[in-house]
Amino acid sequence: MNCNVIKRILSRLFRDRLYLPLLATLAVNFFTYNASRVWTGNRFHFDFTTTVDLAIPVLPWTTIIYLASFLFWIINYTIGIMQNSDKAYHFLSSDIFAKICCLIIFTVLPTTNIRPEITGTGIFDKLLIFIYSVDAADNLLPSIHCLTSHFCCIAVRRNDNVPMWYKIFSHVFAIMIYISTLTTRQHIIIDVIAGVLLAEISYHITARTGFADFYRRIYDKGREKDV
Repeated sequence: MNCNVIKRILSRLFRDRLYLPLLATLAVNFFTYNASRVWTGNRFHFDFTTTVDLAIPVLPWTTIIYLASFLFWIINYTIGIMQNSDKAYHFLSSDIFAKICCLIIFTVLPTTNIRPEITGTGIFDKLLIFIYSVDAADNLLPSIHCLTSHFCCIAVRRNDNVPMWYKIFSHVFAIMIYISTLTTRQHIIIDVIAGVLLAEISYHITARTGFADFYRRIYDKGREKDV
């Protein structure tokens, strides 16, 4: 990515104030993942782990793919909001809607799983142990990790400014991320499926119900007040 591209992205972010809904997306994601723990911490958590899930091998080296998703999100969410305004707000409002749904599900149906004991001493083993230490085994269904990664696919699949090779890469890498959540035992199969389905459903609902337009008007009114 050259300097001109970076300048164009920054100009668009600040000219159209798209950094505000982007920050809102980050804030809602943080709140969704952490706030529900306040009122569900002492409640019973369901474990939907199946024998199929237990048959999936634990592969500590896939922790790299799991962590690389954070960079993937930054790049593709930036691509998502660099579309025309209608598409950008549709994309961002869908993400917000999905995270609100996650908060409701986390509250109504708290989930957990039993992580394996990592006995290896390699660098990937230590990295996976570290992830376990900083990320509690709760708020699993649906998987926000998979949901956000699928939104990265949505951000590029109908974007005329994105070359086909990167669209293909995004879908392949998203699948790799889904798999990594299983091979690191951060999630189970039902979490992955639920995350992907919720992203798709939210994207269609926000378009059909007018939520995307409502979400955009909130920021349009904010700009008008500043003029």
